[in-house]
Amino acid sequence: MKAFKKLVFMALCFASISAFGQTADEIVAGNVAAMGGAEKLSSLKTIKMEGSMATQGVDVGIVMTKKHMAGLRLDLDIMGTSNYQLANPTKGWVFMPIMQQTEPLEMDADQLASAQGQLDVQGALFNYKEKGTTVEFLGMDKVDGKDAYKLKVIKNGKTSTYFVDKASNFLVKTVSTANVQGQEMEMETTFSDYKQNADGYWFPYAQTNMQGAIVYDKISTNIPVDDKLFTN
Repeated sequence: MKAFKKLVFMALCFASISAFGQTADEIVAGNVAAMGGAEKLSSLKTIKMEGSMATQGVDVGIVMTKKHMAGLRLDLDIMGTSNYQLANPTKGWVFMPIMQQTEPLEMDADQLASAQGQLDVQGALFNYKEKGTTVEFLGMDKVDGKDAYKLKVIKNGKTSTYFVDKASNFLVKTVSTANVQGQEMEMETTFSDYKQNADGYWFPYAQTNMQGAIVYDKISTNIPVDDKLFTN
């Protein structure tokens, strides 16, 4: 019996060492491979995501258009009103008629920084060192009952936590903070239903955040996108 207990203890120790023996670079490499590989990701230049979000009992039509490091535009069809947010590397604007806005307003510094942090369509983990981002492996955690690698990601001075599913190597959750109306709030987003689009790129077709659940029914890639789309 003692020998058996010793064997179990050794096995548990080995499992622990194996789990934490992973390095941040190995985890990132696994994620890049799962997303199609470095060559595939480096060829991704534009994205157009079309879907809907259910929030507070209202269905919202969503179109998100991004051009790598050039700009993003989020169009929201809410109760018959056309609303949008757009940003480029220098400025951003918000126009929300649903909130009785009559003209576009410039984003404040926090809003603009958050939007500009999303301009990288190839993903924060891809070529992260070249982008000046640091990634640290914090150990294992659970996301929806499944094992996930927990990564500390520092990008442009902002710290986020990424969770990469151990089995699939897909990013399944991010946790960050954002300034909302003068208050620091924790923002959690989960990603699921990964599928390849017509061009062979992998995307999570379902996302959930504090605003609600988003489901994309069409994701187009490397389509022509005029930079004028990101200026007001």
